[in-house]
Amino acid sequence: MTLNETVIYLENMFLCYPLLPNSCPKLHRLTVVKVAMYVLMVLMILMTVFGNLLIIISICHFKQLQSPTHLIVRSLAASDCLLGSLVMPYSMVRSVEGCWYLGDVVCKVHSSLDMTFCISSILHLSLISVDRYWAICDPLRYRMRVTNNTVTVFITFIWVFSFLYSFSVVFSGVNKIGLESFIIQVYCVGSCFLFFNKQWGIICPILTFFFPGMIMSSLYMKIFYVARKHAKVMSERVTGRLKSQSSAHRERKAAKILAIVMGVFLFCWLPIFIATIIDSFLNFVTPGDVFDALVWFGYLNSTCNPLIYGFFYSRFQKAFKILISSCIYGLSDSSTLTFE
Repeated sequence: MTLNETVIYLENMFLCYPLLPNSCPKLHRLTVVKVAMYVLMVLMILMTVFGNLLIIISICHFKQLQSPTHLIVRSLAASDCLLGSLVMPYSMVRSVEGCWYLGDVVCKVHSSLDMTFCISSILHLSLISVDRYWAICDPLRYRMRVTNNTVTVFITFIWVFSFLYSFSVVFSGVNKIGLESFIIQVYCVGSCFLFFNKQWGIICPILTFFFPGMIMSSLYMKIFYVARKHAKVMSERVTGRLKSQSSAHRERKAAKILAIVMGVFLFCWLPIFIATIIDSFLNFVTPGDVFDALVWFGYLNSTCNPLIYGFFYSRFQKAFKILISSCIYGLSDSSTLTFE
């Protein structure tokens, strides 16, 4: 092999498609870094899939968990589980290797499903906040207003809207109008990224994050205020130190859960949507690795949802213990257990 052939061979080793002249270059990472990234991402994927599967099975199996609220939680878990199984594994390879090996059509489907499940997850979180608001702030009319059929209608709307919005935006290409010259300059075979022009760089974050986020924030602040007010009234009415301590404990627990819900939601999703807006106006200044990391921060919310909406509630804790025990030790379980 001549010197020139050797140089060409070494250069092709770092291309996604060595036989194509316009191939994207692979990302140069140390082997230790790549292994660490794969391990962390695989653990995150497994936690997302199996954590949400556990919630789905628990709600489907135990009749006491089949309330309107838990139907929303089950649909949220389904959205997060699908994200973890259909989207995150392919995003993992793209993030670590810097290459997309499945072609442009599959790239569009992957990007559409990514948007669909992420938007669906955010809207489900907003629907849960509306449900909790009605349950705590208007409990007398809650049972008449909120039924399984009513919740099913809202859940169906969320899924239909998420699919139609995501697939229409990606496959129509409206998000790339005006960016044709820029995309031609940066395009290479083996890339799979979404670009948003100025219009859609604002419309998408406002419609799918900031508006639902404002609903969640305002409703949870109202819930927190009403919960504290109820706890204070109960504390004044009850007699005995033990009951007062119990009331104060419930108040602290409610405040803690609400703070965790909003904190995790904002921590995971706010950076990626801010970067989307900034990039559309500043010619996509965010480095690829940084933008990828922000995408995975968004995915992290789907990993944390089972912990927040499952492990913080005693009914789910007991359901999890029963299901896991029945799987490991072969213990018989029942779908009509009494939850205290």
